[in-house]
Amino acid sequence: MKLNNKNILFSIVSMLFVCSWAWSQNGKAFTVILDAGHGGKDPGNSYHGFVEKEIALKTTLKVGKLLESEKDIKIIYTRTTDVFIELVNRPKVANKANANLFVSIHCNSVTNQVPSGTETFVMGLSRANMNLEVAKSENSVILLEDNYKETYQGFDPKKPESLIGLTMMQEENLNSSIDLATKIQDNFTNNLERKSRGVKQQPLWVLDAAYMPSVLIELGFLSNKEEGEFLNSDEGQNKMASQIAEAIIKYKKEYFNEAYNTNENVKYLDRKVVKEVAEPIAVKAEETAPTANVKEGLYKIQLFATSKKRETTSPDFKGLKNISFTLENKLYKYFYGSAVSLEEAKKLNEEAKNQGFPDSFIVTTVGGKTAAFK
Repeated sequence: MKLNNKNILFSIVSMLFVCSWAWSQNGKAFTVILDAGHGGKDPGNSYHGFVEKEIALKTTLKVGKLLESEKDIKIIYTRTTDVFIELVNRPKVANKANANLFVSIHCNSVTNQVPSGTETFVMGLSRANMNLEVAKSENSVILLEDNYKETYQGFDPKKPESLIGLTMMQEENLNSSIDLATKIQDNFTNNLERKSRGVKQQPLWVLDAAYMPSVLIELGFLSNKEEGEFLNSDEGQNKMASQIAEAIIKYKKEYFNEAYNTNENVKYLDRKVVKEVAEPIAVKAEETAPTANVKEGLYKIQLFATSKKRETTSPDFKGLKNISFTLENKLYKYFYGSAVSLEEAKKLNEEAKNQGFPDSFIVTTVGGKTAAFK
């Protein structure tokens, strides 16, 4: 892959877009969308007299009440009563509000009444491309708003450089989603001693269509009578809500930096990005212009990301060799193989999928940094 002026320009603009998008949110309250699953004519799961839509709503409202007592947190609900909300409209609420987080709350069930435990889902990697297309469509409403250029600091959903920035943001959103999901699961396990079924990636529409960090929480199994009784009780809902709220507050403290709170700071940091990011990219372009590939290892296959470190010989890699990893934002990203050519990378990606990693994807390596290959 040869770096040319167009690549450099897009890289610079993309970095500035991602930075300005994130910093623009620091000028307002930290906004959390709380989505109580199901409702109205859609009851969700029903076992032993326990109804998902009722438990989800009660727990969601309790989470909201706890968060509303915190400084600089704004709560928006997709529903506060027993009404039916179309699935497609739930993430639209979050996108329209330019929210910081989207949190959807549900309950599980299976025909076998033995399984129990909590689990939290994040966007499926296999739908990352679709997520971008959905976000592009949703973002078009920005053009109908007054002063959208000032509000969104130059973001234009029709311009390719803005969409490149959005692609970069989607990958970062996935990492942030996994981090929030991990905090929630750890709270359930460590503070309430609930069984954890882990953090999982699934192609769920309600998550894919939101263009901010998003999680879907399964509080437990209503089909398990003991767990259903706990979740159906006021005490159980208070305890679960408390742990969700605590995880969100902890996430806010780590990711929502109030230090960058003015336009002057944004302008200063934008110039800093141009100096510290653009210049090295330009140097790299000059060094590599004569060749088609920057170096061996230009392409790798990302298998998954997790907050817990794994040995590269772990059975979690299902027999795949040549495993490497990076640590970014407290998340370990694990990769399989390395390739100079894209064709070779596609073969490696196919091997990973056949070996049991259906959501694997190709990343590029330039200057020691990795980014999803589009």
